[in-house]
Amino acid sequence: MNNYDLAELIFPDVSSDIAYYLTKYPERNLAEGAIVTRYAPSPTGFVHIGALFATFCERTFAKQSNGVFYLRIEDTDTKRTIENGIELIIDDLKKFDVTFDEGPQNENEYTGAYGPYIQTQRKKIYESFIKYLLEQGKAYPCFCTEEEVNEIRRRQEEAEASIGYWGEWAPCRKLSPDEAYERIQRGDRYIIRLRSEGSEENKIVLNDLIKGEITLPENQMDIVIRKQDGYPTYHFAHVVDDTLMRSTHIIRGDEWISTYPIHKQLFQMLGLKEPKYAHISPLLKNDNGSIRKLSKRKDPECAMSYYGDIGMPSEAVVIYLATIANSNFEEWYLQHPKEDIYNFKFTFEAMSSSGAMFDIVKMYNISKNYIGELTAEQLYEKAVPFLERHDPQLFRLFTADPAYTKEVLRIDRENEKPRKDIAVYSDIKAQVWFMFDELFTYDWDSSVRKVDTALLLDYMENVFDPSADSQQWFAEIKEFAGRHNYAVDKKAYKKNPEEYAGLFSDVCEMLRYVVSTQTRTMDLCSILKVLGKDRVLERIHRYQEKVDGAEF
Repeated sequence: MNNYDLAELIFPDVSSDIAYYLTKYPERNLAEGAIVTRYAPSPTGFVHIGALFATFCERTFAKQSNGVFYLRIEDTDTKRTIENGIELIIDDLKKFDVTFDEGPQNENEYTGAYGPYIQTQRKKIYESFIKYLLEQGKAYPCFCTEEEVNEIRRRQEEAEASIGYWGEWAPCRKLSPDEAYERIQRGDRYIIRLRSEGSEENKIVLNDLIKGEITLPENQMDIVIRKQDGYPTYHFAHVVDDTLMRSTHIIRGDEWISTYPIHKQLFQMLGLKEPKYAHISPLLKNDNGSIRKLSKRKDPECAMSYYGDIGMPSEAVVIYLATIANSNFEEWYLQHPKEDIYNFKFTFEAMSSSGAMFDIVKMYNISKNYIGELTAEQLYEKAVPFLERHDPQLFRLFTADPAYTKEVLRIDRENEKPRKDIAVYSDIKAQVWFMFDELFTYDWDSSVRKVDTALLLDYMENVFDPSADSQQWFAEIKEFAGRHNYAVDKKAYKKNPEEYAGLFSDVCEMLRYVVSTQTRTMDLCSILKVLGKDRVLERIHRYQEKVDGAEF
C-alpha cells in the first residue's frame, strides 16, 4: 500500500486533480489594482457592530477599486447554524448599505460565477484538495481519541513542551499507509491532519497592509483539516475558498493574526498563491476608566438591533464607522456633509493599527447632524417605518394627514442653520407631540404658570396674520406687546421694571406655553402658523378653563 491507495480508499469517487478547479474558477477579468474580498460569517443570524465595521471596510475597498465584494457562508460548524440565518444576515446588512456583488440569496440560490458560496455545498471541492495532500504524503489520517489527545497534552505540560499535536507528540504521524489503510477498513474513526513541514524555531513575516511587518513563529502543528463529520476545518476551507473565489485581499479582525502561519503553510503546501492580508483592530470601550473590547454580552450597542430599536438612522451609523475606518475621513466629511461618503478615498494606511475607541456620544452627534440635514419629506419617509414598529399611536397620527405632518417636521428645517434636537427617530415625539390634538394635554401640578389669556386672545383675534413671514410676525407681536405696556427695550425694563407689565418676550413665552405647555420649543411663529388661528384660540380658551380657580 502507498499514499495513493490510502487516498483512494478515503475518497474513492473524488479526483485529486486540483488543476481542474483552478481552471474552472479562473482569475477574474478585472482592472489592475481591483480588490476582491469577502465577508464570511457563520449563519448564526447575529450581526454585531464589529462585523458591520469589517463589512463596511471590505465593501468600501472593493467598491472604490472597481473590484468585487462577495458573501460566503461558513456553515461547516452545523451546531451554530440557525433557520433562515443567511437571509437574516443579508437583510441586517442591507439596512446599513452593505450589499454584495456575489453570494447566496438563500440556501438554494446564489449569484456569481464562483459559487456555490455556502461551504457545506462545497464538500466535493475540499475533498479533492485533501485527497491531493494525502497522495503527496502531506496529510494523514489520525485515529487518536479525545482521551489520547488529552493524555498527550498532559505529558507535554509535564515536559514543558509546546502544546499540540506535532512531531514526536503525534503518534498517528508515524503510521505507515498500510497501517492506516487497515485501521480504516476495520472501521476505526478518524480525522485527517496536515503533516506540517514547519518548526516554531523558524520565523515568518506577515506583511500586513494595516499593521505593517509582523514576525511570527512558523506553524509546526499537524492541524486538523477534515473533521470526523466529513467537513473541513475553517483553516483549510479558507485557503481553498479564497483561492478558487479569487480573493485578492483578506480583510478581517486581528484576532486571526495568530492563525496566519497555518494559512501560509497551507497555501505553500498546496502550491497556491497567497492573497494580501489586512487585519482590523477591535473596537474598544472605556468602561469606567478600564479600556476593553466592545462585548456582545456586556454592551447593548454591540447588537445591530439596538440601533433599530432606538431609531438611529443606519446612514448615521455608517458615517460614524467611516470616521473609525480612516482617521482623515472626519475632516473631509465636515467639509462635504452632503456628499456621498464613498467619494472619499479610503486607504489601508489611514486605518488604526491599535484599535479605535467606540464613542456612542459621537455617534449620536453625527446622527443629529445627519437628521438635521434631512428635508421634511425625507424625515417623514424615514421615521414612519420606525414609528409603525415602535409607536403605533404616533404612527397613526403621522400617517392620517401626511401633508400636515410634513409641515410640522418642516419647522426649523430646510434652512441654513436647521435645528438639531433629534438624534434618533425616537426623539421625534418629544419635539412635536403638542402639534397633535389627540396627544395635547395640560398636565401639571404646582408648575402651572400665570398667563394673561385675555391679552393672548386679543392678539390672536385682532393681530395675528398667518400669511406674514417671520420678520413681519416678529415686528407685529413686538408692536402689540409694546402697546400693552410690555417693555421692548431690555435696558429700560431693567432700569425701572415696576413701570412695565413685563418684557416683550414674556408675551411670546406665555403664548408658547399655552400652545405647547413647554418653555422651549421649535420656532413659535411656525408653530402658530401650522396649528392655525382657530386651534390656537381653542387652546387659549382651554387653558383659561383649566386654570380657573387656580391660586398663583
